[in-house]
Amino acid sequence: MDALAQLYAIRVADLVVGFGRQTVLNHLSLDVRRGEILGLVGASGGGKSVLMRTIIGLIPKQSGHIEVMGHDTERGFGRARAAVAATWGILFQQGALFSSLTARQNVQFPLREMLDMSEKLQDEIATAKLEMVGIAPDDWDKYPSQLSGGMTKRVALARALALDPSIVFLDEPTSGLDPIAAGDFDQLIKTLQTTLGLTVFMVTHDLASLNVVCDRVAALADGKIVAVGPMRELLQSEHPWVRAYFHGKRSAMLQPRQD
Repeated sequence: MDALAQLYAIRVADLVVGFGRQTVLNHLSLDVRRGEILGLVGASGGGKSVLMRTIIGLIPKQSGHIEVMGHDTERGFGRARAAVAATWGILFQQGALFSSLTARQNVQFPLREMLDMSEKLQDEIATAKLEMVGIAPDDWDKYPSQLSGGMTKRVALARALALDPSIVFLDEPTSGLDPIAAGDFDQLIKTLQTTLGLTVFMVTHDLASLNVVCDRVAALADGKIVAVGPMRELLQSEHPWVRAYFHGKRSAMLQPRQD
């Protein structure tokens, strides 16, 4: 593994993604360092989720290069590609839990799909992950329809952690949560990242999350990353969209985190 692969968990270079005649990501480049929480911010419909889904292979790219943990995501087939995918866990917007499975069964799902292990071991791992994200035993066998929004996000996070990934992708993790639940979830993400040594790629529009949780923030505008760095640097950016976003009326109380 070369020096750059040891430094960066994700490397995106000159990426182009589009749908029909519409180009969404236009020669975009972005590096995500190992062990950091990087927040990706951009306008609604500007391509944030498209970038995340392209990195994990759900959307095809037209051109460019993507590496995850030193591996080209387009090289290799079958077991080789599955091995790369096993390095990440994903929390989709709104949780995306299987409605017909209980909380425990949702966490067990990737274990059943990816690994050959006994039901007893599956149960033990699922239980450990649910405890890790703060889900009480009384809720382990509840169905998604019986869970609150915050609990749904926590179960989805437990499922994302089921295979002990190196990278966790979070798509709008605090969307739909009240400020207290969102703050608790932010703290959970930070605690897990520190404890487990995770790299976190977080798509969000939540200014509080960007300020409190993220080590660096990347701003996406006009199909490219137009600014990236700690919050204090984003607040000083002269790019028109970045200034409008971080200095608008709703961000009047935003202050850079003091590390």
